[in-house]
Amino acid sequence: MYYLKMRPRLPSLSALRAFEAAARLKSFKLAAEALSVSPTAISHQIRILEDSLSCVLFVRQTRKVDLSPEGELLYAATKEGFDCIAAGVERLRARQRSTVTLSATPAFTTKWLVAGTDNVDILFRLS
Repeated sequence: MYYLKMRPRLPSLSALRAFEAAARLKSFKLAAEALSVSPTAISHQIRILEDSLSCVLFVRQTRKVDLSPEGELLYAATKEGFDCIAAGVERLRARQRSTVTLSATPAFTTKWLVAGTDNVDILFRLS
């Protein structure tokens, strides 16, 4: 019999994404611009997150926000998590790049092909 280890219930991904952007940019307005939503939507997501975690994540001041100690802790975790996801996605994208096989003389490949692709992201395998 298999026993599945349950993951702890996490807050919504939307709320965590809004929190990470607001914490990184130290502004609900800038976070809203970065995520293409309204500042009210960011504020709403932060409030939902704070309610679900039963703590205050931001110290709100006029025209700026600072992280509370609990916010600093959550920001470190969300930043690491989103950075890890971004790295995994980039590895997947890199694996899916197309391969083109080209047969050419050594002179052609060294003088024209390789020299003409300085600003292009291409991996050459010469044999």
